[in-house]
Amino acid sequence: MSLRSADPEVFNAILKETERENDNIELIASENFVNEAILEAQGSIMTNKYAEGYPNARWYGGCEYVDIVEKLAIERAKKIFKVEHANVQPHSGSQANMAALFAMVKKGDTILAMDLACGGHLTHGHAHNFSGMFYNIVSYGVNKKSEMLDYDEILDLAKRHKPKLILAGACAYPRVIDFSRFREICDKVGAVLMADIAHIAGLIAAGIHPNSCGHADVVTSTTHKTLRGPRSGIILCKKQYARKIDSMVFPGIQGGPLMHVIAAKAVAFKLAGTKEFKEYQGQIVKNAKALAAGLKGKRYRLVSGGTDNHLLLVDLTDRGITGKEAASALDKAGITVNKNLIPFDKKSPAVTSGIRLGTPAITARGMREDQMKLIAEFIDNALRRTKDKKALSDVKKEVKALTKKFPLYKDLIDKAAEK
Repeated sequence: MSLRSADPEVFNAILKETERENDNIELIASENFVNEAILEAQGSIMTNKYAEGYPNARWYGGCEYVDIVEKLAIERAKKIFKVEHANVQPHSGSQANMAALFAMVKKGDTILAMDLACGGHLTHGHAHNFSGMFYNIVSYGVNKKSEMLDYDEILDLAKRHKPKLILAGACAYPRVIDFSRFREICDKVGAVLMADIAHIAGLIAAGIHPNSCGHADVVTSTTHKTLRGPRSGIILCKKQYARKIDSMVFPGIQGGPLMHVIAAKAVAFKLAGTKEFKEYQGQIVKNAKALAAGLKGKRYRLVSGGTDNHLLLVDLTDRGITGKEAASALDKAGITVNKNLIPFDKKSPAVTSGIRLGTPAITARGMREDQMKLIAEFIDNALRRTKDKKALSDVKKEVKALTKKFPLYKDLIDKAAEK
């Protein structure tokens, strides 16, 4: 039975989402478009198999073929990140962070992590997240003038608070993270170093960003975003921590792994080892820099003055609009972004003074620097007339004309229309 006949409502919603992704300019930094081979693997028969445990040590029988898939995912992850051990079972980046923290430190221990207001993640210490509930969180931020990490200040905080673990990583930081400096700081205070590379994993795998795995004791990541795999998580670590990490993932916080997702991860990790993937990651950064230059040319202020990676933060304070208003207007113009706090923001997280832009998804479509110039113009045209419905509609037409030149999942739409 086809999905269309079994559930027309869900089928139509999926078709509409495919059309939305095809027609819009996707600039959410944490989103990407996977290869169709990954869609095929994730939608495969592997979803049927219960496989509690690990390869060659499962609770259930009949796991010989899912074992092959998980072993491939593990070995490929170890190869692309140059690390001794990989656990590919976490269902998400948040669960990867939970397992890693539970394995490495005890409840109530002090953790030094990046302030959410300066680019950190919910799992780095938000009061209503498990990380903020179970641990004593001390936050570090960015320098008020440069809006970049101040490693001397982080060292000073570490000396004063003596954390058991220091967490390096961010979800809204446009500059290179110096993991070697974090390692030095940890060594001076006797702390474990954990790196969350969810946003920059693809850049690291391609050698575009310095690798955290040579410095951190444990590394967590999502497998989507720049890595361009399925929505899921992964934990990488030194061999000495392998047993602690594995036992905390299962049976610690998870039951049976999602074998169809692990199959999709295996495919993603294989693709991440190709020359084409490395070229793609390089283009992501080139596009981010080109988009930044285009916006600066329109006199937008960028947090820290620019970007070294896949994302940029735009400060809208002097434009007289909030991040919430900007995201809404851009959405009406066919450009998808998210509102975002800027460092030392005076507005609430529900409103914000900025927006976050990222280039992984538009680069996956084949767009290059010339298209970034056009996108900067589209953004400017929309943000100068956020309440002008006709102006936003006109921008949307221009957006659709551009995206039509870079079709996405066209075969899927055509096949769905034929059925």
